[in-house]
Amino acid sequence: MKPLRKFLDRIKPNFEPGGRLSALHSVFDGFETFLYTPHSTSARQGAVHVHDSVDSKRTMIIVVLALMPCLIMGMYNTGYQHWLACGEAIPGIWPLLWYGLLAVLPRIVVTYVVGLGIEFIVAQVRREEIQEGFLVTGILIPLICPIETPLWMIAVATAFSVIFVKEVFGGTGYNIFNVALVARAVLFFGYPAQMSGDKAFVATGKMFGFGPVAPDGFTCATPLGQIATSGGEGGLHLTGIDGSAISAWDAFIGLIPGSFGETSVLCILIGAAILLLAGIGEWRIMISGVAGALVMGWIANSCATPLYPASYLSPLDQLLFGGFAFAIVFMATDPVTAARTNTGKWIYGALIGVMAVLIRTYNNGYPEGAMLAVLLGNALAPLIDWCVVRANTRRRMARLNTSKN
Repeated sequence: MKPLRKFLDRIKPNFEPGGRLSALHSVFDGFETFLYTPHSTSARQGAVHVHDSVDSKRTMIIVVLALMPCLIMGMYNTGYQHWLACGEAIPGIWPLLWYGLLAVLPRIVVTYVVGLGIEFIVAQVRREEIQEGFLVTGILIPLICPIETPLWMIAVATAFSVIFVKEVFGGTGYNIFNVALVARAVLFFGYPAQMSGDKAFVATGKMFGFGPVAPDGFTCATPLGQIATSGGEGGLHLTGIDGSAISAWDAFIGLIPGSFGETSVLCILIGAAILLLAGIGEWRIMISGVAGALVMGWIANSCATPLYPASYLSPLDQLLFGGFAFAIVFMATDPVTAARTNTGKWIYGALIGVMAVLIRTYNNGYPEGAMLAVLLGNALAPLIDWCVVRANTRRRMARLNTSKN
């Protein structure tokens, strides 16, 4: 890496103020700090600085690494579901992974080109350094979308969320809603046919000429989509693309139809372990979110009725099916949009867990409630923290008054 470091040092003066490429200073700075930890400090007199090798870019890279198991499993499951849809014998692991890679790679490229392009332009106009938040957002968006979502839709949703949810509020660290989830919300409400459970969440055609082709008119709903349109009498009968029954084990492993990276609870748990071991993931939100979903799932299941078919799901199934596990690990724990106080994190996570089950159970028009639950939690997070701080202040004032008396 020394030749690269020397090369960057040699061309750096061109991008400094007064250099012939000074207009691209933000671009060069973003590239340099992505490769190397900055060693400069603030010049403010009297300031105290504590330095280590973990800056925000490294934090974002660890989150991306934690998402890799979901990405790899999504690639495999995309190929697996495609071969099932085509009625073909399942080949070895490599053709399935290759097909999934060909399917998701254009979506990742479009998301990064659109999102980073906007952030680069804004940074240049404002003469600010390029922030690193989109390193995670750029991979989250393809993971939470159906694999057949058209590229232009992903581009429109990404541009809308980056501009109106992030940049107008001041950029990274100032947005009040999760950028990736808003992109999904734009797709869900703007193009419901592509995002609802009424359409197969699988790729049905060739990818760059590779793979078999599904029969014309092929259709298969996701498990939650099947539940929302079922009557509920006689229990739930969830089937996969080939008509076979879907078990809780299938949902845990991730071999079911669904958005690209959300189907495998096992891979999500691996990602959660990486975040927790790295000290990045917020365990209070994860635990309280799961607890809230289990409690609400138990209440709904205890009052199960054919009017609301999802109420027949067991509390455990509420965690296994849909995008709840992915949302509570990678979305709800976003440090920018989540609650900041420790007590607030418990309340915030529990609220998301309860609301996710409530929405998916008692509103058949929204078979996946995790997205709306997290966005609602984002909206209420500042209020939750304010109430917690006020309560702490009143309690301390009461102790102070008692000690004076």
